[in-house]
Amino acid sequence: MKKVLSIFVFLYAFVSTSAQNHQNNPGSNHGNKFEQLGTILPTPNSYRTASGAPGHEYWQQRADYEINAYLDEEKLNLKGSETITYYNNSPDELEYLWLQLDENDTSNTKDAGYQSSSTLAKQISSDRLKATELPVKDNGFGINLEKVTDANGNALSYVVNKTMMRIDLPKKLKKGETFKFKIDWNYNIPDRMKQGGRGGYEFFPEDGNHLFTMTQWYPRLCVYSDNQGWQNHQFTGRGEFTLTFGNFKVNMNVPADHIVASTGSGKNFSEVLTAEQFARWQKAQNTKEPIEIVTLDEAKKAEKSKSKNRKTWTFEAENVRDFAWTSSRKFIWDAMPQLIEENNNKVMCMSLYPKEAYNLYRKYSTKAVAHTIKTYSEFTIPYPYPVAQSIEASNGMEYPMICFNYGRTEKDGTYSEGIKNGMIGVIIHEVGHNFFPMIINSDERQWSWMDEGLNTFVEYLTEELWDNKFPSRRGPAHTIVNYMKLPKDQLEPIMTNSENIIHFGPNAYAKPATGLNILRETIMGRELFDKAFKTYSKRWAFRHPEPADLFRTMEDASGEDLDWFWRGWFYSTDAVDIAIDKVTVATPDFDGKPQARDFKYKVDEPQVNDFEDISKIRNKEDKKITFKTDEDQSLRDFYWRYARGLEKVDTQKEYTIKGDAPKNLDTKERESLKNITGYQIDFSNKGGMVMPIILEFTFEDGSKLNDKIPAQIWRSDEKKVSKTYYFDKKLKSIQLDPMLETADIDTTNNLWTADKVTPESTSKFQVFKQNQENRRRGAAAGMVNPMQAAGKKN
Repeated sequence: MKKVLSIFVFLYAFVSTSAQNHQNNPGSNHGNKFEQLGTILPTPNSYRTASGAPGHEYWQQRADYEINAYLDEEKLNLKGSETITYYNNSPDELEYLWLQLDENDTSNTKDAGYQSSSTLAKQISSDRLKATELPVKDNGFGINLEKVTDANGNALSYVVNKTMMRIDLPKKLKKGETFKFKIDWNYNIPDRMKQGGRGGYEFFPEDGNHLFTMTQWYPRLCVYSDNQGWQNHQFTGRGEFTLTFGNFKVNMNVPADHIVASTGSGKNFSEVLTAEQFARWQKAQNTKEPIEIVTLDEAKKAEKSKSKNRKTWTFEAENVRDFAWTSSRKFIWDAMPQLIEENNNKVMCMSLYPKEAYNLYRKYSTKAVAHTIKTYSEFTIPYPYPVAQSIEASNGMEYPMICFNYGRTEKDGTYSEGIKNGMIGVIIHEVGHNFFPMIINSDERQWSWMDEGLNTFVEYLTEELWDNKFPSRRGPAHTIVNYMKLPKDQLEPIMTNSENIIHFGPNAYAKPATGLNILRETIMGRELFDKAFKTYSKRWAFRHPEPADLFRTMEDASGEDLDWFWRGWFYSTDAVDIAIDKVTVATPDFDGKPQARDFKYKVDEPQVNDFEDISKIRNKEDKKITFKTDEDQSLRDFYWRYARGLEKVDTQKEYTIKGDAPKNLDTKERESLKNITGYQIDFSNKGGMVMPIILEFTFEDGSKLNDKIPAQIWRSDEKKVSKTYYFDKKLKSIQLDPMLETADIDTTNNLWTADKVTPESTSKFQVFKQNQENRRRGAAAGMVNPMQAAGKKN
């Protein structure tokens, strides 16, 4: 009965200020901020479960590569021949395969053709001016396909669509079958310092040498998955890539005086290194400090005399999603091992860098690599690969076991602290990408935040453990405030496709990293969060996770309902802005006479249908049907008779349950409570994003007390809530979010001080002994027929 329920609420409100406030102010929760994500997330199935784990029928494809590459430094051309073995582990029959030709992005005729709005510039370089001339002239870059055949040399039909290539299979590739094919290709290597892009060369005019970073350089298989089929979205330079795991064997034929580093393990170091260099390599396997395999003096010497001879370096890598490499005669190379204890894996941590970076890289780089894989292993999964390395190449980009970073000194070898910390930060970040997304293989082309954001979060944890005063730019809640302050028409949700993000750095890197840090420090706590995050990492290592897999796993492993957080932080553009609107101060009134509470109610109308539909009519006419209330007349209560006109009652009449007055306190109890002061704090949610309310109370005697109210306080009213506290000493101030944990965008409304008390914000409250009989009567009224409470009989 609705009226009976209101009696119970009224009774409870007698001893609960919060309930009284809610009764008087029913509030607003039309934003549905605490609703479950429901159909926003994909429906679980046998491939991906509702718990966030891979299902019992989860599958993924595999592609193995054998590649021979020829680097022509004089012509700035790379020639390649690759054999690919593709394994169809899906339940589907495939008619064609899709491959990525990312190098086409450097072409002005073969690229994806996505353009941005432009305006007339007051200054423009001659190179840029030529690039905008019409009609468009082919700049000579991009993949040139020479031959595409099956394993027997038979030509295969194929189509190139910008940065994507479709190979039509001679027959359908069934479940469990493999298909082997070959591609011969070449392309002109771009100057990445002028043209941009992921890979290419940097030219050093002082000594006439090149530093090559060969990335996204070979035709490679797109992902075919259970959740979207072929991921063949065009490459535009921003949304990076997602690839199929497989094994690689790669031979790189380069000038004989070049040093090569790559994904995987070198298989012929004894052949391509000098005897002295190889001896240093062997010594480095058991050192505690980085050892130079190729020394500074050797690199300087190689810069001056360019060899006309050639060498082939061979590398192999297992269970990786990509392969990248670098080559230059300018490289110094140092190395040291780092043991990952959980899987007893000795990882060779290495750095390669030109003399221009020597004073920074020699001191910091390899140790930062070792620190990164050790720390990430503790927060995610044990690092599984044999190598981790950082290459100084004046930019930042990541690939399995190898990444490219900046870190050069001034010409005299000096450097600023900003350059040093920036270098260490970018090394941690790019080496960290070995975990996200190289192992936990999310789809970067669709969701940049799943690799950049998660990686930036663990980068922050790793920077903190490098140096407690490390100036991290992303991760702490207060560092995202300026972005969150922007007008909503300048924001987009984290759950936005990579190509559509305007503020890419804050949205894809900083905001998700900050959100995870808030979850860890403020909402879940470190123990719950760390276990759940490791669970996600282990579940999806060497697999293809989607956002729902992360969201579901974090809840599944922690027992925390976080849908409100995903909804607010990831799916909306709401900001956190919680304000202290008012504080009401109340002192005890022992002289007032607590009054008895009489509880009144009316009897509801009978709950019967106002229209008898066809089913009811046919049921009554069907002689085979016996109704339970006809079969058992003991079920015919007051309401049964009332509904049929057999019992009359005045529905307008009020019935009363008498309540007794609570008792006054005795002298001893009065004395113990006389210094109590009550504080009702009224909060408003001005930013829209719900968040825990964190308070620091400072008392007149200088002592402090903290309290954290979970975000669920906003469930019934997403705009305004109140919380009452009783203290035995006077408050001096109340500070909201004192440690800036929630990314509150306006802290000017976060402080209340005692000097703000006005007569209008003061009151008295009566303190009494609770009359248990009133509780019993109210509870009874909530459990029995109101006719019984009123003296009626059924």
